[in-house]
Amino acid sequence: MNFQPLVPVGGLPGWVLLNKTMDRQTELFNQSPAIVRDTDYFEQNIGNVRSAEDLVSDRRLLQVALGAFGLGDDLNSRALIKRVLEDGTSEPGALANRLADERYTKLSDAFGFAEPGLPRTALAGFGREIADRYRSLEFEVAVGEQDESLRLAMNARRELSEILQTDVSEDAKWFTIMGIPPLRKVFETALGLPSSFAQLDIDRQLEEFKELASDKLGIDTLSVLNDDEVKEDFIRQFLLRDQIASFQVQSSNAIALTLLQSAPSNFGTV
Repeated sequence: MNFQPLVPVGGLPGWVLLNKTMDRQTELFNQSPAIVRDTDYFEQNIGNVRSAEDLVSDRRLLQVALGAFGLGDDLNSRALIKRVLEDGTSEPGALANRLADERYTKLSDAFGFAEPGLPRTALAGFGREIADRYRSLEFEVAVGEQDESLRLAMNARRELSEILQTDVSEDAKWFTIMGIPPLRKVFETALGLPSSFAQLDIDRQLEEFKELASDKLGIDTLSVLNDDEVKEDFIRQFLLRDQIASFQVQSSNAIALTLLQSAPSNFGTV
């Protein structure tokens, strides 16, 4: 049985407590028997994998590979994952490039099965790299089982750090954010955007994201999120808005329940 993170409260208080105890809780989680077994097996055997078929044929290896990119729910979608890995990302028509979720692109690039020569699985240290990612994301999953909003906050902090390091244009970074569902949700919540927003034309979405980030959060360029304080303020804004939305839902439910309870017990009788 894996160590279960201690998250006694949610929202901003939970975020503060989680960060204060993060190092110790992460250490205990990584020592969980199941985590140790899975990561040890991956590090010992991934070096023998030379093709996408090799990877998807070994469920234990595939579990860690997918979990390392937040795609654990696709464990039974072997045909999809095989195609994503075999196509690579260099061609516009590659499956990973046609899927809306940027995590498939990250997975395909990480393993490099479509590239000339040996895949990245043959590189020294590759097993450790993926195993470390797996441990990190599995801890996020475990936190999410206690409080999904805190999981989203952790995911946002990690994903933003990775995206901001990439040498691409500002718009490309925004499109990456928009293509990672958990991170996109954090931005939509922090900016107060409705769920119907995703139905807009993609270029219009980009304009709205940039404009609202500047007006509401003071984020004129994503590079400002390289500052830890600015990034933390952004995450706190998400958690605050998420809490407010949750309170509103709870209040609406409470009102509805009160109305039902106060309705005449003989309603509908003659």
